[in-house]
Amino acid sequence: MQERFEMFTVLINRISRDIRRIKNQEMAAYHLRSAHVSCLYYIYSLDGVTSAELCEHCEEDKATISRALDYLEGNGFILRPCEGAKRYKSPLHLTEKGRAVGEQIAERIRSILDAVSHTLTEEERAAFYRSLSAISRSLDTIAQNSEA
Repeated sequence: MQERFEMFTVLINRISRDIRRIKNQEMAAYHLRSAHVSCLYYIYSLDGVTSAELCEHCEEDKATISRALDYLEGNGFILRPCEGAKRYKSPLHLTEKGRAVGEQIAERIRSILDAVSHTLTEEERAAFYRSLSAISRSLDTIAQNSEA
């Protein structure tokens, strides 16, 4: 049992760390970090996404997304609607610079997924994602019940 736990946690942490490292390496020339990359990817991919929706897609809290968006706006990657009560729920827009970087991010993600996917068949990949989703749902339920 302990070996299963160690293998699971080590592999999940390693995958997460490697994804973060790849994001940071790929975007160093733009002075972007992992959270910025995720925001740009989803704004590029989901036309008209809001800050609130980014929190859900990126699995980040409101403060983290807010800081990332402030940075992206200040560095000319995005345009945000004018200040107001509904700013958090207003669609975000990429600048020309942001669109170019968003396209580069999406292309790099495709190439990485292609490189990684050659090790699994379609059936193995589908089974893997089903299993990972089931584990995620179970752990989320346990975490929610622990909070109650």
